[in-house]
Amino acid sequence: QVQLVESGGGLVQAGASLTLSCAASGPTFSRNYMAWFRQAPGKESEFVSRISWSGGGTAYVDSVKGRFTISKDNAKNTVYLQMNSLKPEDTAAYYCAAGRRLTTRVESYDYWGQGTQVTVSS
Repeated sequence: QVQLVESGGGLVQAGASLTLSCAASGPTFSRNYMAWFRQAPGKESEFVSRISWSGGGTAYVDSVKGRFTISKDNAKNTVYLQMNSLKPEDTAAYYCAAGRRLTTRVESYDYWGQGTQVTVSS
C-alpha cells in the first residue's frame, strides 16, 4: 500500500517562499509518477506540477511557471515543491499524489496524501 505524507505548509506573506515535502512509501511500481494538486475553498482541485522518479516528465500549470519548482530525492523517496514569490491566489490545500500514469488529470492518480495548507496573506 502506497502512503504519502506531506509537510511544509504554513502561513506566509505575499512574496515569501515555502517548500512542501511529500514522503512516499510502498510499492514503487504503483507510484512511478508524482504530482502536486491544490484545492482552494469552493474551487475544484487544480493540477500544479508533476515529476517522474526518473526525473523526466516535469510539468507545471501556467500560473506557477517560473515560481514553483518540483524536484525529488530518490534516496529519501521524497518529492519537493519549492514555491517562491507566493501570491494570495496560491492559497489552498496542497495534496501530493502518486500513480502509474504521467498525467495532469486528478482522476488518474491512485494515491493521495492528507494535504497541507498554504495560506498567503497580502
